[in-house]
Amino acid sequence: MSKVSINIPEDFILGAAASAWQTEGWSGKKTGQDSYLDLWYKNDRHVWHNGYGPAKATDFYNRYKEDVALMKASGLTHYRTSINWARFFTDYENGIVDEEYARYLDNLLDEMKREGIEPMLCLEHYELPAYLIEKYDGWSSKKVVELFVLYAEKAFERFADKVARWFTFNEPVVVQTRVYLDAIRWPYEQNTSKWMQWNHHKVLATAKVVSLFRKRGYDAHGTIGVILNPEVTYPRSSAAHDRQAAHLYDLFYNRVFLDPLIKGEYPRELLDLLAKHQIHFAYSEQELAIIRDNTVDEVGINLYYPHRVKAPSREWNKETPFHPAYYYEHFELPGRRMNKSRGWEIYPKIVYDMAMRMKTEYGNTPWFISENGMGIEDEGRFRSQETGEIQDDYRIEFIGEHIYWALKAREEGANCLGYMLWAFTDNVSPMNAFKNRYGLIEIDLDHDRQRRRKKSSHWFSALAAERRLSLTLDDEDK
Repeated sequence: MSKVSINIPEDFILGAAASAWQTEGWSGKKTGQDSYLDLWYKNDRHVWHNGYGPAKATDFYNRYKEDVALMKASGLTHYRTSINWARFFTDYENGIVDEEYARYLDNLLDEMKREGIEPMLCLEHYELPAYLIEKYDGWSSKKVVELFVLYAEKAFERFADKVARWFTFNEPVVVQTRVYLDAIRWPYEQNTSKWMQWNHHKVLATAKVVSLFRKRGYDAHGTIGVILNPEVTYPRSSAAHDRQAAHLYDLFYNRVFLDPLIKGEYPRELLDLLAKHQIHFAYSEQELAIIRDNTVDEVGINLYYPHRVKAPSREWNKETPFHPAYYYEHFELPGRRMNKSRGWEIYPKIVYDMAMRMKTEYGNTPWFISENGMGIEDEGRFRSQETGEIQDDYRIEFIGEHIYWALKAREEGANCLGYMLWAFTDNVSPMNAFKNRYGLIEIDLDHDRQRRRKKSSHWFSALAAERRLSLTLDDEDK
């Protein structure tokens, strides 16, 4: 073990992220403004830990001034959240803005500006309106692509003078992977063709919004990007069969979005494998041209833990519909370092490895860590009896190690713009609700969601002020 110290450039983001649905709650929400998450919660509440869901969330809608003050106290330079598409309109077909909700967003953005925190806005963080699911089957429909572009147009018109950095989607692969590929979330439909159709329509929607952003001149003082969650994937061994399993895992889950949104085209190998397995989705040459000509300005990358795979050892059931798991099995590294609360391996070097990939394979396009964090169950056991403050040294260590690898990669030429923590406060996660706590700020569910700073909040504030990271690493990790 040895101590290391590294400077943090002045332009390196030290921020945090959350979403509208996980923070705002339902205050002020009107009938007919449910999102996919609201619909899931209402239809399947028993799978949410202790029944908590988006109804109350952290009550950010009513307490944003208090929370923005805590952002400033915690040293955040940037904060990324989303506009809740389902709440932004009273009429999705005609783009009629809900002025009450829009005024809340105006007030939030003004408050952040007063406190010197730069906002980043994402247009969709799982908040697809329930109306569009029920009428058009969600992203299965090209009509929804057009309605998303209409939504983006109205959002830009309203907020482009206050927000310079925009993102179309957060983790666009996730909802359809959980619902239509793995069938582990409501409404539990295994349909790999629908999975790919949703993928394609989100890629196309992003390209069309990028085109709109530039045609309307918003690129003169802003950028348009996307938030992805590529799973940094390692083979079990150096053997060809394991390396092939990792290659194909990466192809289906990572390159399906990375390649078209950054390079402008789907991998030919991916399209060939989908065709081989009779996975069909509707697309045209014109759509591929739109995707080719409208790649994003920057990419946020959500990184939490490594993914390890091996070649499959079992025979595929021929009666089972095609799933990418035809080509791989998950692998757990013996002796791995673990966050036992979440069941995730801790391997901070994923940041460096992803950075080098962005540098060598994706033209060193601008990118930043848009989410990274550590969820801990029953965090109250770490509360100081003297001060009442949660002593989350494990979170400080986790954040520090991941920032270290980002800075090391940047020193080696990676175009990494910064680090954003998930999350600023504890908040609701799908199904897990408040079971695992991620925040710099504690949310006390037993006392009207009272806010309390954790030890990590004070540490993060000092880090942002001093612009120097000091930590202890294993010698092999330096």
